[in-house]
Amino acid sequence: MDTDEERVLLIVEDDAAFARTLARSFERRGYEVLSAASAEQVEALLKTHSPGYAVVDLKLAGGASGLACVRMLHAHDESMLIVVLTGYASIATAVEAIKLGACHYLAKPSNTDDIEAAFGRAEGDAEVELTERATSIKTLEWERIHETLAETGFNISETARRLGMHRRTLARKLVKQRVK
Repeated sequence: MDTDEERVLLIVEDDAAFARTLARSFERRGYEVLSAASAEQVEALLKTHSPGYAVVDLKLAGGASGLACVRMLHAHDESMLIVVLTGYASIATAVEAIKLGACHYLAKPSNTDDIEAAFGRAEGDAEVELTERATSIKTLEWERIHETLAETGFNISETARRLGMHRRTLARKLVKQRVK
């Protein structure tokens, strides 16, 4: 974190208020912050900037997937530390984010401390505690829904078709809190 280039942070978030709050918080910590709300804006910024860090929202406006941004950022600079933030956390999207180049995956709400700590934990931890708790049917259903959502680029209609359920039923399930 010695050079200015390493202290450049790109925030990819379509919620303008959340992006501003996050940007101010990181600026107070000495980061130069760039913001983008779409993959197109990310692509344009990468022509003139080379951030060392990125925070990417998983679900962007219009149902666009932040995973495409993760792929683009990783292709631009493999050493960039990328953290994916999401209110739609699932094992499937976490695995895909890591495979595409993210160093960490955090469920919202996460604050600046959580994100900065995630940048510091880019390496895996073999000592993480394993749980004995079995996965419930509701959790498995939730994971399958989100896996299919990721496969379809967060297209609700296509996801419902692939899962064999009515679109409104799927929408109701997505509104519910995740069963823990």
